[in-house]
Amino acid sequence: MTLTPPTAAVPIEPLAEAVQAGLPTAIADLSDLVRIPSVSWAAFDPAHVQKSADAVAALLQGTGVFESVKISRATIGETDALGQPAVLATRAARNGAPTILLYAHHDVQPPGKDEDWETSPFEPTVKGDRLYGRGAADDKAGVMAHVAAIRALVETTGSDFDLGLAVFIEGEEEFGSRSFKNFLMQHRDELAADVIVVADSDNWDVDTPALTVALRGNVTFRLTISTLGHASHSGMFGGAVPDAMLATTRLLATLHDEQGTPAVAGLTTHDAPVPDSAEEDLRRDAALLEGVSSIGTGPILERMWFKPSITVTGIDAPDVANASNTLIPSVAVRISVRIAPGQRAEDAFEAIKAHLEANAPFGAHLAIDDVDLGNPFLVDTSGWAVAEAKQAMADAWGTAAVDTGVGGSIPFIADLVEQFPDAQILVTGVEDPDTRAHSPNESLHLGVFKRAILTEAILLARLNAGRSGNV
Repeated sequence: MTLTPPTAAVPIEPLAEAVQAGLPTAIADLSDLVRIPSVSWAAFDPAHVQKSADAVAALLQGTGVFESVKISRATIGETDALGQPAVLATRAARNGAPTILLYAHHDVQPPGKDEDWETSPFEPTVKGDRLYGRGAADDKAGVMAHVAAIRALVETTGSDFDLGLAVFIEGEEEFGSRSFKNFLMQHRDELAADVIVVADSDNWDVDTPALTVALRGNVTFRLTISTLGHASHSGMFGGAVPDAMLATTRLLATLHDEQGTPAVAGLTTHDAPVPDSAEEDLRRDAALLEGVSSIGTGPILERMWFKPSITVTGIDAPDVANASNTLIPSVAVRISVRIAPGQRAEDAFEAIKAHLEANAPFGAHLAIDDVDLGNPFLVDTSGWAVAEAKQAMADAWGTAAVDTGVGGSIPFIADLVEQFPDAQILVTGVEDPDTRAHSPNESLHLGVFKRAILTEAILLARLNAGRSGNV
C-alpha cells in the first residue's frame, strides 16, 4: 500500500474555533499533569510516574475515539527489569485512510533546587503569557497538544472519522528511553503507521514555527578517576602524592582546546548550511554573563547543530561546606557528549574512551560505567508529509516554517526508523528559545501552545481527508 498526499481541502476556521474554545480546558488539564512530579530517574519515587501514566490514559480515553487505551511496560535491554509505564492508545484506520502515530513523553527532569525557581516547580503558575512548572513544556505540553488536537478534530468532524490513530506517550524519555526499543518490538503492530509525529522539539521563536530536520546524538557515562587506596592527610603527603581531584581536573581539561572546541580525535562534524544567528541572540537566550565569551569556531548554529560538544554535567566529590584537609582517593563525574549527525554513537564512545585512557595523568585508574548511547538523526525532507506539516504550520501560525537542527538529542528516533523504515517522521514541538527545558523556571508560551495544537489539528484533518491507494 502506497500512501498518496491528501488533496481534499479542509476548512481551517472551524478547527481554529474548536481549538480556541478548548484551550482553557487544555491548559487546565496540562496544569493537572504538571502537578504530578513524574521524574523517571532511578532515585525518585516511581509511583509518581505511574500516577502520571494513569492521568494521561484517562485523558486519551476521554476523547472517545480509541478502541484501546492501555498502560504498558517493556523490559530494559536484555534484562528482566521493567521500564517506566507508557500509555498506548490505538484506533484502526477505516476505508483506506492512513494511520498517524503521535508521540510525546509524560516523564520529566528532576526539578533541581527549589530556591532556583521563581515559582514552585510542581505548582503550575501563569505569569503573563507563560505557564511555569517542570514539564509545562517538556513534554507534558506535547502530550496535551496531541489530546487537544484530537478533541478539535472530533469537534469539527465527529468521532466516526476514518483516520487511523496511535498515540504513544512514553514514561522514561528523560532517563534515556532504556526500554523504548523493546516497547517498539513488543507493540510493533499497534504502533505501525504511515506518518509519525514526535512532539518533543522547539520552534524558531514564539512567532515562527519550526520543523526539526536534524538532531545530534548523545554519549553519556559516569567516569571514576582514582589515584589512592584511601584518603590521606593533604599536609602530610601533599606535593608528592597526586590526589584524584588533581588527576580529574587535568584529565577533563584535555577534552577541549583553548577555544572550547572538543579536542577528541575521532569525533566528526556534519557539513550543511545553517541560517544566520547573531552573537547577541546567543548571549540573550543562553544568559551569558557580561564578559563571558562563547566557545568554539564557525557559525553559531553550526556549532550547536552540526558539531560535537562535551559537557561535564555532574561531579561526586566533597562539597565545600564539608571539605577537609584530605587528599581525595576517587572522584566520579558525569560526562555528556553530543555528537554530530552522521556519526554512530558507538564509534564516538570508543573515540572518547580512547582519549581518556591515553590522557590519564599520573597513571590514574579510570573506570567507565552507566553508559547511554543514542544515534543522531537527519530527517528525509523529500516526503509529502513534510510538505503537509509545513503547510499546516503556515496556516496555523500565519508565517512559513523554518527547517532547524537541534543541539539536543532524541535518540529513540533512530529506533523508530529501524522499526518503521517506510514511515515518514515529523519532529515538531511546543518549545521556544525562552522555554528553559531541563532548567529552573521551565515555561510554556501559551500562544505557541495554541498554535501547535491548531497545527496538529489541521494536519489530522487533512490526513483524514486524504486516502491511500493500492498499487
